[in-house]
Amino acid sequence: MALVDIPGSKSITARALFLAAAADGVTTLRRPLRSDDTEGFAEGLERLGYRIGRTPDAWRIDGRPEGPGVAEADVYCRDGATTARFLPTLAAAGHGTFRFDASPQMRRRPLLPLTRALRDLGVDLRHEEAEGHHPLTVAAAGVEGGHVVLDAGQSSQYLTALLLLGPLTRTGLRITVTDLVSVPYVEITVAMMRAFGVEVGREGDTYVVPPGGYRATTYAIEPDASTASYFFAAAALTGGEVTVPGLGRGALQGDLGFVEVLRRMGARVETGADGTTVAGTGELRGLTVNMRDISDTMPTLAALAPFASGPVRIEDVANTRVKECDRLDACAENLRRLGIDVATGPDWIEIRPGTPRGTGIKTYGDHRIVMSFAVTGLRVPGISFDDPGCVRKTFPGFHEAFALLRKDIVG
Repeated sequence: MALVDIPGSKSITARALFLAAAADGVTTLRRPLRSDDTEGFAEGLERLGYRIGRTPDAWRIDGRPEGPGVAEADVYCRDGATTARFLPTLAAAGHGTFRFDASPQMRRRPLLPLTRALRDLGVDLRHEEAEGHHPLTVAAAGVEGGHVVLDAGQSSQYLTALLLLGPLTRTGLRITVTDLVSVPYVEITVAMMRAFGVEVGREGDTYVVPPGGYRATTYAIEPDASTASYFFAAAALTGGEVTVPGLGRGALQGDLGFVEVLRRMGARVETGADGTTVAGTGELRGLTVNMRDISDTMPTLAALAPFASGPVRIEDVANTRVKECDRLDACAENLRRLGIDVATGPDWIEIRPGTPRGTGIKTYGDHRIVMSFAVTGLRVPGISFDDPGCVRKTFPGFHEAFALLRKDIVG
């Protein structure tokens, strides 16, 4: 059995950094993820005038309920979607002029539903080039609050950003959502806001967030469930056994639900109070599965699918087309390069069983494409990546950790 130490959750670390920066007092984050995305988020906070002390196992953030500690700043968001969406929202609650830009990859990703909602709340926000994309400038004068309608059908991060903003407004927020993907990520946000002293209400499709701010706390970051999916899939594929401590029944992250997909395919799954174990049984069945709520694990399943005994059809994942790359097309193209028969539609992919052959994987600079097809590489010699280093976005040590896993469960 392999015991795998997964780094902290990217999603939880980003939310915790926002909450800590906005809280009254000093917050300690235990075991935060240290990766390009989260370092970029922390650097952005520092550019905005927040103080962060770092040790190997903890970050301490001096909260500023009144907003950024500088009157103007230029913030570079790197490739981070949470950084690019959350930090302009945080800055809007303060006072000053704040410019945000991002990498070419992040510049392509959409922002308009969020920035339109911020404008509806009275925020003076200007896109400098393409409407709905970085770069943008926020001329912040605080946010009064009120009612806003939001389409979160492309990304739940739009809703999360507004929920996080709510307690920093003068009168609170009511957010009516017309469409929403990745609901478990919103549940993470609501649970974390509660840990920082704010209770979010719900009236049908409307989220109700009271004013009053956050209180500082000590917060432990749980391991990243999306990252764990590659190690769980490796066990299911090879007949090995993998345990991830720290991801048990009380885990916040919906992506732990990926193990239920593996269970349906034939793997043995045990979820305890403090960890989850997946063991391969020598059987991988085909299935049809809706992955709307756990779409970050779609590439993991796609890379595993050729080894199933029947077709694997993944549905309701249109939002994966606006991630770091078009993940539906990227998975389909790479599977075809492996010699696998694949069909796709606007929001689905169907993968038929086959015998993959070694090939070069086109990563499109997307960390999840690399980590997913590393699973395929456990059974297929000759797989290489055109940009293996892009895993630094969420897991800089991935290749070393996966090599150790291969040694433990493949030999």
